[in-house]
Amino acid sequence: MSESKLTSKPFENVINNGPYPIRFPKIAELEQDEEWCEVLIEDKWTKIRFHDYTDVYSVPGLYETLFYRTLMCNSPNRVTNLLGDVLNEQNQKPEDLRVLDFGAGNGMEGEALQGLGIRNIVGVDIIPAAKKAAMRDRPWVYDNYLVADLTNLTEEQSKYLKEYKFNALTVVAALGFGDIPPLAFYNAYDVIELNGYVAFNIRSDFLKSGHESKFSKLIQHMLNEEILEIELYKRYQHRLNIGGEPIYYVAIIAKKLKELSESDVASIS
Repeated sequence: MSESKLTSKPFENVINNGPYPIRFPKIAELEQDEEWCEVLIEDKWTKIRFHDYTDVYSVPGLYETLFYRTLMCNSPNRVTNLLGDVLNEQNQKPEDLRVLDFGAGNGMEGEALQGLGIRNIVGVDIIPAAKKAAMRDRPWVYDNYLVADLTNLTEEQSKYLKEYKFNALTVVAALGFGDIPPLAFYNAYDVIELNGYVAFNIRSDFLKSGHESKFSKLIQHMLNEEILEIELYKRYQHRLNIGGEPIYYVAIIAKKLKELSESDVASIS
């Protein structure tokens, strides 16, 4: 990090919104995936980068304190409520859904789905600390939680996911920064039944024409080829950045109309 990005007072305020005091650096032009803070843990200030999920999840309550109480993230509830609106319009009962929550993290999205009345939910995340945090903080949310690399599933994992007969996929706050490769999304999408629901969010900038992220190209391809059909599209404030300015995301609730070919994904990747 260059010193030119730091102000003369890099830490001006200590924020006390939870069990751990937090302070943000005063840094200009810091990208969302570069953001970090310092957290007071056992009388020592510890630097934690937001996208170092293992570090964040390992501290009970830190994720909620940092992203939800301080930076006002509400994406799990926003995306899930929009899914609920679509279900209501189409006379679908939430309890009839069998949801694969991909990039499940510590279970915030799964908890929101439970609040909607969905009971059959399986979480998947590549990070072991995510499952540990979900089992620690929300053990009642998931029927099962797989620690799995969806670009390289074991035979047992693949068999389990196919036999569950999912009819909905949720991917919340996990797309666009390389957190989930297109091939992993393909394998998650592949186990969803035709006419199943796909609910996800992504930073609004990533869906603009000309954006070069692999995932944005994949979504554009799926829409152009009518593999996905959008039921609801909503731009909203995902959270604040460390400077207190809004970060806008787009929530998309869609229906799976066709299968996605692995060759299409390979050509994009």
